[in-house]
Amino acid sequence: MKRQLEKAIQAKRESKHVDFKETFDPASKADWCEILKDIVSMANSGGGVILIGLNNNGTPVDSDISDFLEVDQAIVADKIYSYTETHFSDVEIIELKKGVHTVAALDIGPVKVPMVFTKPGTYAVSEKEQKTAFSKGTICFRHGAKSEPGNTEDLAHAIERRLREIRKEWVDGVRKVVQAPVGSSVNVLPPEVQESDSPQATPIRIVEDPTAPGYHIVDPNKTHPYRQMNVITELNKRLKGLAPINSYDVFAVRRVHGTDKHLKFYYKPAFGSPQYTPRFVNWLEMNYNKDPDFFKKARQLMSQQQKKPV
Repeated sequence: MKRQLEKAIQAKRESKHVDFKETFDPASKADWCEILKDIVSMANSGGGVILIGLNNNGTPVDSDISDFLEVDQAIVADKIYSYTETHFSDVEIIELKKGVHTVAALDIGPVKVPMVFTKPGTYAVSEKEQKTAFSKGTICFRHGAKSEPGNTEDLAHAIERRLREIRKEWVDGVRKVVQAPVGSSVNVLPPEVQESDSPQATPIRIVEDPTAPGYHIVDPNKTHPYRQMNVITELNKRLKGLAPINSYDVFAVRRVHGTDKHLKFYYKPAFGSPQYTPRFVNWLEMNYNKDPDFFKKARQLMSQQQKKPV
């Protein structure tokens, strides 16, 4: 499990990067406005986790979070865009366990440029009263356990964080050049370039040897057509109910086996939720057929990892 999620699930109080909510109703405008305020604030502050199904001290409550776990992550991205006019989709909905209780986690990544609310998050609290979660033109950040309008210091921290990321990218690039074998040549390629046998792909050649293999830019929507819910549906169809698989099972396998590191299984677009290949579904099915306890063991191993001191 990612360190950010490990710290959040073990937390006993809210903080700059952790927030608890007892319930969430996807049909409630009030709930959406309040959670969007926290999502944007955390993204502007370097990322964080929102856990749904816990009270203020991190104790599980008996609330039904099944409706929220079924929310498509693309809907969250659309909600963010509707209030910020920013395409930000580094938000993943994950089903986790805290003891025997199921909780929902929103794993939020950092944004490169702080997002500004371009319209107010106003909702009705009664027939005569309205509340505004955030105002138009506001840049919100996390101040301790609260999501609040930012100040000069918040903007300075955001700029410094982005500069650190750029410096790291530069250093990594220089290191690759320095460590290259003598006589090597440097070729700059976009990150989406990958090997493909598709005749519709555009071929490029990265060496002068005309007999060298060609590479093509391919459409990841074709090579990685599945969202997580599609993976679960397809896998359950194949297993025919022998071992009903849910999002927590898939998440445990991804974390324990590190499948997100392999392009043959996983792709994260810039403006969308993660996508998976049919090969990933085949791999899951193959491992289950080899060992019917494959998913159970992944859950147990991830649970053991969560219990280790951070």
